[in-house]
Amino acid sequence: MTMTDEDRLYVLAGRAQQKAIKARQRKANRPCPPRLPPLPAMLSPTQRTGRDGESRASDHLQQQGLTIIARNLLGKTGEIDLVARDGEVLVFIEVRQRFHPAYGGAAASVNREKQLRLIRTAQLFLPRLVQRYFRGRMPACRFDVVGIEPQGLVWIKDAFRE
Repeated sequence: MTMTDEDRLYVLAGRAQQKAIKARQRKANRPCPPRLPPLPAMLSPTQRTGRDGESRASDHLQQQGLTIIARNLLGKTGEIDLVARDGEVLVFIEVRQRFHPAYGGAAASVNREKQLRLIRTAQLFLPRLVQRYFRGRMPACRFDVVGIEPQGLVWIKDAFRE
């Protein structure tokens, strides 16, 4: 039995599909390259100041007994600067820095719109954080604000509660 040209094309197309499937599988199984933090030279002065402020806030919170579990969670609805565990409470932390008191304090800059953006972003990451750090059991959550001002650092626990 001889193969027609149409049969040969069908066989070749099948082999090409199998080859493409195997290539996709190999690519999917390759480890992702590690994501490196941006080099300090690549950060703008404002970004460097923000990064330094977040580091100060993180150090202070760790001295107070919190365990930092994530930094700079970026979602389509916004960014959460720090996520910590305070015992069995999951804490989402916004770090604000102000050098001049003319516009109100650092904590005052977290207005209602910013609060809603943080809440939406927290809702986006909550399932993964709960699964990873609380074994799937929903913990109590709170939102804190750390204000960095010329006078020093101010930590406002449960800042969004009215």
